[in-house]
Amino acid sequence: MALLHNRINNEELKLRLMQETESRITVSFYQYFEVPNPLTFRDYLYKYLFALKVFGRVYVAKEGINAQASVPASNFEAFKLFLYSIEPLNGLRINIAVEDDGKSFWVLKVKLREKIVADGINDPNFNMYKKGKYVDAVTMNQLLADPNTIVIDMRNHYEYEVGHFVKALEVPSDTFREQLPMAVEMMKGNEDKNIIMYCTGGIRCEKASAYMLHKGFKNVFHLEGGIINYAQQAKQWGLESYFKGKNFVFDNRLGERITPDVIAHCHQCGKPCDTHTNCKNDGCHLLFIQCEECAAKYNGCCSQDCADTLYLPVERQKQIRKGIDKGQNIFHKSKARLRPRLNEINGI
Repeated sequence: MALLHNRINNEELKLRLMQETESRITVSFYQYFEVPNPLTFRDYLYKYLFALKVFGRVYVAKEGINAQASVPASNFEAFKLFLYSIEPLNGLRINIAVEDDGKSFWVLKVKLREKIVADGINDPNFNMYKKGKYVDAVTMNQLLADPNTIVIDMRNHYEYEVGHFVKALEVPSDTFREQLPMAVEMMKGNEDKNIIMYCTGGIRCEKASAYMLHKGFKNVFHLEGGIINYAQQAKQWGLESYFKGKNFVFDNRLGERITPDVIAHCHQCGKPCDTHTNCKNDGCHLLFIQCEECAAKYNGCCSQDCADTLYLPVERQKQIRKGIDKGQNIFHKSKARLRPRLNEINGI
């Protein structure tokens, strides 16, 4: 019987990845569809993806599949054919990374989830399949030029901070489940305006568009394939990119550049910078933005405290860091920052 989960430690897997000579292609995809038996489907996916030497993170739930993966170039066509052989995934859009060093993932994880996107929706009348209209890069640019359009970013602050669409409105919350009702509240009085939802690859904004329609909004759109697909289309069709900066991604790359614009700042010195990193102190491991100079000064840590305890045993590091306020390095989502933008939308 084939093993249906990884049994090799991460360090060994990382080393194997670095020693690979074949190029890899980083992709992402999702699909909302009814999965009668998620466990059986999960095991089926693992077996075939493992055989194709696919690495990555795949979530399976009764409502569908959500995946980010790294595929050997020589197996890419076989990978697509396998996915397309599953009827609900036939013709599935597969987003290919904009920037890719082939080192995005080093292990395959296929996990069961209650939902592929945790949304907090308990309304039995909500219908995921009554969703907003897809827009491609051309239509997105046209709508962005229309003053009657409101653009809503359905990602987290650390994603928005390093890159977003012009005019994009951030929803100031830490989770998607909180953002949905907040987006509805924020848009009250704008039921007849064009509302475009967008996210990284399309999965969150697709559900958000259905939720907005469910709540009575009429002209709701969502960006097909998210920022990744938009960037590919803009490049292919020679369009101006209205997305500025970097697209944050949830793998080892932590970001892919869409335009040269650097719109974020180092969390330590404040100079222009959009390079995310995790604090090297394993007792902290905070995700933050750090420039090269501060990386050298603090030895890749988020603070002098973390730098001072970097080489202590991990448990001792955690004990020392416990309860310490990381101050400016924590991603705060302030409603106060949002108010001027809301006033502008509502003509106040």
